[in-house]
Amino acid sequence: MRLKDKTILISAAGQGIGRASAIACAREGARVIAVDINEATLATLPEECPGIEIHKLDVCDGAQIEALAGRLPALDGLFNCAGYVHNGTVLDISEDDWAFSFDLNITSMFRMSKAFLPGMRERAKANGTASILNMSSMASSLKGFPMRTLYGTTKAAVIGLTKGIAADFVKEGIRCNALCPGTVDTPSLRGRIAAAPDPVEAEKNFIARQPMGRLATVDDMTPMVVYLLSDESRFVSGQALLVDGGVTI
Repeated sequence: MRLKDKTILISAAGQGIGRASAIACAREGARVIAVDINEATLATLPEECPGIEIHKLDVCDGAQIEALAGRLPALDGLFNCAGYVHNGTVLDISEDDWAFSFDLNITSMFRMSKAFLPGMRERAKANGTASILNMSSMASSLKGFPMRTLYGTTKAAVIGLTKGIAADFVKEGIRCNALCPGTVDTPSLRGRIAAAPDPVEAEKNFIARQPMGRLATVDDMTPMVVYLLSDESRFVSGQALLVDGGVTI
């Protein structure tokens, strides 16, 4: 039980990596608090893994975040998983696209970290460590991809935020790292494939950029999530950790 006695909050827990991470952390003994804006997907989570606590939360709403932080116990771990993938070149990005992507992909992490850090500092003082994990991507400062200018820009910013938090609080036992996945087979990806002019070709192209010859599954990501939220990674902070199937070799 690698997360026994830990309280961990995971955003975007209704589906994809967030959902799989919530289940994996609960199975490792954590008290998991799962949040998502989508009540329908979130509601089925305790049915799949009893004991998970769920709350509807819009991570773009600072007042909602502050209210939730005031009701919850101090956290040992926070996984900021919510995000959105914009498709297009710089010429396709509207002002609204830019504002929305930054608000969800990076500003939400600022809001969540700021709201829950005070309690996490107390937990770190008592237990020696607490962990923030931010969802970044291989499409970031680590590598550029066609049609991902806005997405890659926000995910590069996530790495900057991660390193800043890590540097500011390392002496207090707060660790902060970024997870940088490759192409993961999630409902979000399936939606993008379905929206392509030629979905069959789009799926082939996503697979083709993975040297291992397949898409990642959410279960390829959860071992790293559990590791970074557990005390096993107590000497790891400020890192952007790739789980990309060799794309950036």
